[in-house]
Amino acid sequence: MDEPTSAAAGERGRHRRARGSLRRAARTLIKWFTAGLSAAIVAVTAYGWATAGSFDAGFLRSDALGEDAPHSLGGDLNILLIGLDTRRDQNGEELPRRILEQLHAGDGDEGGYNANTLILVHIPADLDKIVAVSIPRDDYVRVRGIPGYTHAKIKEAYGLKKAAVQEQLIARGVTDRRQLEQQSREAGRASIVAAVRELTGVPIDRFAEVTLAGFYDLAAALGGVQVCLNNPVRDLEFSGADFPAGRQHLDPAQALAFVRQRHGLEHGDLDRTHRQQAFLTSVAWQLRQAGTLTDPGKLSALMDVAHRNIVLSDGWDMTEFVRTLGSAEDPQIEFRTLPVLRYAMINGQHVNIVDPVAIRREIAAAFGTPLTTTAPATSTRRLTQRTEAPAVWSSGGRSGPSTTSAPDVGDPVRSDVTSGRIPCVN
Repeated sequence: MDEPTSAAAGERGRHRRARGSLRRAARTLIKWFTAGLSAAIVAVTAYGWATAGSFDAGFLRSDALGEDAPHSLGGDLNILLIGLDTRRDQNGEELPRRILEQLHAGDGDEGGYNANTLILVHIPADLDKIVAVSIPRDDYVRVRGIPGYTHAKIKEAYGLKKAAVQEQLIARGVTDRRQLEQQSREAGRASIVAAVRELTGVPIDRFAEVTLAGFYDLAAALGGVQVCLNNPVRDLEFSGADFPAGRQHLDPAQALAFVRQRHGLEHGDLDRTHRQQAFLTSVAWQLRQAGTLTDPGKLSALMDVAHRNIVLSDGWDMTEFVRTLGSAEDPQIEFRTLPVLRYAMINGQHVNIVDPVAIRREIAAAFGTPLTTTAPATSTRRLTQRTEAPAVWSSGGRSGPSTTSAPDVGDPVRSDVTSGRIPCVN
């Protein structure tokens, strides 16, 4: 047989290098998935689909970051992942009844537009360690540009702004439901981004928004998820959760109940935050084990899930993003949860009192970035004077005598996707 020509050998070498790059990207992206919501699916599938141009083009895009927004320096990247608790689609239409029944989440008039999941992901330029910080949804923070509010729960920064802008549009004579929904949601996105940016003191370079139905669709595309519970739980009234203790496989509806439950848990929303982290770790492991990355049918289904449920910030080049992550072999990934000083009651609402200065210090230490010198315009002393007696968690919510002890947000959780160890949670 003739010796291969140098051109042919070079071509085969390029193919081998391309396959190696794809494998490295796949390994990295699966691990990175544990640091985000189902939005991370876009990274897994993008490498195989982006060349056709159909993947990036399939997302709804948002310019809510703003042209003059600050950006990270030195090649670092901060990504805000927003889990939106709404029962309506991007055009304001209520989700189909069959889906609402599976979600066990009421109808389109319930839930509002709360950002019930907020995760800030820091990806350093050297890809050495990725840190994902969960922001408790009831943190009481300063908000700007919302008529009648100077402070609110951080989850409400989206919905309150959306409602205000929608009212303004209606007053100006706008009646088209799609226009009202899309323009007011854009305002909501800009508001939640600004609230997170002010609280944490770091730039936000990209964001991805996923709807409540996205959790369900992701679990459905994977054929359910594996989870582990320390104790049996039962919450039929609110989330529909009814699970025994131990390791178990949940169908899509059960998986959504798992990540939504807070009633009946010792630490309420903080326990729910840990469940979201465990859910994402489980999804990452299943992606690795199920051959999803080599199955065109499964990849296509996941891509469809991403396009239906995710909004991406404008200018996010997913192809380049994947290529960058693919240059890393096995970066360390760590989950953290922002500290809470105590629980309190303000205007009849249970809230988390936080120390913005301490939060900025925590973020700077976790991300390995300089601490911002200008503290947020929020006075913990003033908040303390205006609050009713702080409260502690009970099995059904927050009640009982006052306390100054800080709620336990748990130690940082480091991913262990390759071993298949799914963390057990409450």
